[in-house]
Amino acid sequence: MQVVHERCCGLDVHKKTVVACILMTLTNGEVQRHIRTFSTMTTGLLALSDWLESLTVTVIAMESTGMYWRPVFHLLEDGRTVILVNAQHRKAIPGRKTDMKDSEWLADLLRHGLRHPPVSFHRLLFVNCAISPDTARVWFRSVRERSIACKKCWKPPLASCPG
Repeated sequence: MQVVHERCCGLDVHKKTVVACILMTLTNGEVQRHIRTFSTMTTGLLALSDWLESLTVTVIAMESTGMYWRPVFHLLEDGRTVILVNAQHRKAIPGRKTDMKDSEWLADLLRHGLRHPPVSFHRLLFVNCAISPDTARVWFRSVRERSIACKKCWKPPLASCPG
């Protein structure tokens, strides 16, 4: 497959740790792997940022599971392209899953250009209007709740229907 990003990183984010795998394509076509585990505390995330900067990595793919990705995303997005990947896409992949394999798999997919930002209204609003994903999520949730309430008002009660 064609290599799109010669230096990229895959991150597997958890509550207490972040596993990072950097794939670097050398001039002879050989792939060099660097895998390290960092703490999710500020010092650990700053060490991760420094490590990525020392290896000149500017493209990162990370899973958007739960809410643990947020501090990592906000710390690493400055000067880098951080792509949030939907974790549901990986569930269909057979085999035993470990943190190191997950981060390496994300980096490999990103390396070949097979990972794109999830297309959703939240992301489009975030990109086009420069508002935070949290604000977009709250706004969409309120619109969804309002439409559900309107549907309930217009829907006739089933108990009063003849038959």
